[in-house]
This record gives sequence, structure tokens and C-alpha cells, in this order.
Amino acid sequence: MHVIVCGTAHEVAVRAADLIAARVRRGPVTLGLATGGTPQGTYRELIRRHREDGLSFARTTSFTLDEYVGLAPSHDQSYRATILRDFVDHVDLPLSSLHTPRGDAPDPADEARRYEESLARAGGVDLQILGIGTNGHIGFNEPASSLASPTTVRALTRQTRTDNARFFGHEPVPRLCITQGLGTISKAREILLLAVGGGKARAVRNMVEGPVSARCPASVLQFHARTTVLLDPGAAAELEYLEDYREAARLLHERG
Repeated sequence: MHVIVCGTAHEVAVRAADLIAARVRRGPVTLGLATGGTPQGTYRELIRRHREDGLSFARTTSFTLDEYVGLAPSHDQSYRATILRDFVDHVDLPLSSLHTPRGDAPDPADEARRYEESLARAGGVDLQILGIGTNGHIGFNEPASSLASPTTVRALTRQTRTDNARFFGHEPVPRLCITQGLGTISKAREILLLAVGGGKARAVRNMVEGPVSARCPASVLQFHARTTVLLDPGAAAELEYLEDYREAARLLHERG
């Protein structure tokens, strides 16, 4: 796990966009796209590079992480609608190459199996973008999720529903979701996790420096050979070895 502490949340977004753009320019790529507030700055920077610098996503296939059970793709707060609004509608990524679970599928468990199979047929994810929840979840893998789970149906914790309530106004937050499992996420060839703000500091500490445990689902990434974690000072504030991470990042940067 390579931990990089940036000076600001904007720098997190720019550094993330640097890594994503470099991979996209190398040729056909399958991106795993996360939704939520944290990656929005990165998506805005990628959109800017598409418009101003000609960064093309025409040879990109994408899979989203998760979806609320019960929401149709057209629902304003579905994650398909969200990723279209935040990113895909503004670049040249073919809509036919955007894959999302159907939250309104008659049988959510069957839809989860179908989605897992579609990921496998596509050859898996080359670069997976992740955020982290305040309770350490990635995707919608809540505490006590199996560290080896495939795409599955999960119940959302009260904490996650509270965190996401701001997006739903007076509408109740769905209680179930379809999510790529921790086992599925761990199969990505490269992972890029972003975290900003002091509200994520404890989850980041548990992920990076705590034991690998279902109490912090994101800690499974300690086993992943190519995970980069980009943090702003707030998200990094509780790391015990913060100065070591900063020194390591400086040394690696000097080596080029």
C-alpha cells in the first residue's frame, strides 16, 4: 500500500487524475468507477482534461461499484444516474461501455450474480477508483462483510444511511444495495483510494495501520499489491506513521 499525503483536497483530485489519465492514454482500459462526494473533484479534473487537452475515453470500459436496491436507473439518486451526471455525460466514454447493476431488478441476488459474471467476462478491472466510508466501508461492504465476498446484496448500516441522507432530502434512504464484494474489488489489477476531510481520519487509520479485519472492510487492501492511497491532511491526521509516509513519498518522487 502506497500512501501519499497531499497538501489539499484539490491536490488529491489532481494527483488522482494524473494516475487515471496516464493509464487511459496507454490504451484500452477497464475502469472501476466510484460515486459519492470524494471522487467528484477527480472527475471534474478528468472532464477538464478531456475538453482542454484531448484526453479520450473512447477506448474505456467502465463498471460502477454498487447500486441501491429498489431504484430504477432513471432515479435521480441511482448510482447510474449519478455517474452519468458527474462524469460519463461529459466525456467520450461510450454509453454502451458503461456497466452498472440494476437496482430495480426483480431478483437482486440474481442481478448480483449476473454483474459478477459480466465483470469476469470483461476480463476484470484494470484500475479501480475507491472512496472510503466513515465506518471503513468500500463499495457498500459494511463492517462484518466477508473479506472474500463476490458481488452480492447487502444491508446498509444506520451510519451509512445517515451519511447518505443528505442526497435524498425527505425521501428515505434505501436499506439494501447491490455491491461488488471485497473479493471482487481485490481482483482489480490496480486500486486508487481517495479520502479527504477529518471525518475520514479514523477509517483511514484503521485501513492503513490497523489489523486486517472485517471491522474495517477497507483494511483488506493491505493485501493488495498495487494500492495507492491519496489523502489530504485532514484524512491523514490520525496516522501514526504520517511522517514516514511523507518521507517515502519524497524519496520515490526524487527517484522519478
